[in-house]
Amino acid sequence: MSGTLAKIAEIEAEMARTQKNKATAHHLGLLKARLAKLRRELITPKGGGGGGPGEGFDVAKTGDARIGFVGFPSVGKSTLLSNLAGVYSEVAAYEFTTLTTVPGVIRYKGGKTPLLEYLVARTCNLILIVLDVLKPLGHKKIIENELEGFGIRLNSKPPNIGFKKKDKGGINLTATCPQSELDAETVKSILAEYKIHNADVTLRSDATADDLIDVVEGNRVYIPCIYVLNKIDQISIEELDIIYKVPHCVPISAHHRWNFDDLLEKIWDYLKLVRIYTKPKGQLPDYTSPVVLPYSRTTVEDFCMKIHKNLIKEFKYALVWGLSVKHNPQKVGKDHTLEDEDVIQIVKK
Repeated sequence: MSGTLAKIAEIEAEMARTQKNKATAHHLGLLKARLAKLRRELITPKGGGGGGPGEGFDVAKTGDARIGFVGFPSVGKSTLLSNLAGVYSEVAAYEFTTLTTVPGVIRYKGGKTPLLEYLVARTCNLILIVLDVLKPLGHKKIIENELEGFGIRLNSKPPNIGFKKKDKGGINLTATCPQSELDAETVKSILAEYKIHNADVTLRSDATADDLIDVVEGNRVYIPCIYVLNKIDQISIEELDIIYKVPHCVPISAHHRWNFDDLLEKIWDYLKLVRIYTKPKGQLPDYTSPVVLPYSRTTVEDFCMKIHKNLIKEFKYALVWGLSVKHNPQKVGKDHTLEDEDVIQIVKK
């Protein structure tokens, strides 16, 4: 592993020395592609022996979502964890996180969210970067770079680039808008680094070399992130006002449990979870334990599968009350899309 890390350091040093301008764009693109390939070696387990960072920490998904906590030691991660979920996390001497699975569960709006801390946060639905409010920017940059290196893209969408490998015909580049960084030569050299000599590439936005590399690598994960600025009891009201204007940030005091309501509200908002209440026939809806679905999978069929995979086999139709229907109740089929806080009654065959 040390050989790979040495090569990474070498390329990073060369990139730092290289001035960024039109003349060097091609060379920098090539270096970035080499860097991405080396970083992939770090996060891809070798053979049957495992070995990627975070090995042994990938726990089975339970609850409704998975949150990764990342932060330097002494920023108050364990205090936040224990106060937020009533659990205590043993802090190890790792730079970025404690590499422990935390069995604590936040119960919020009826959903259960297991808390998870470990370096490879790639399987998380949300990442919380915990920062010390007195020195946030330096730490923020280091952590972001570290996560970037593991193929994690925070609060961003996949690049709008079409990419299709072919058997012959060379590199065919189409740009639907002006490009400030990528030209045919740079695109060809980046793809050549991956031994790709025949492909159709369509740039639908002003793309960077990093964007193209992300698409070619194809293993990037796009995860929402909240920056939790801890220890606000140590700053002035004026400073707090400024922090509140920073995007994706929530200022808190883990020690005093200040502003946890705001944090929980934002967590819920960023996870985009949908609560569906059940109504057994002839009874009132059960508002105490909703079935929680991810925002992207909220059909009646998804709801049935979450309860039991055999339920869909016995499904005849459903009655739904709520925002997703025009009248209450409405008879719907399995393809109907449910909305947050709908009430559903399943009628079996």
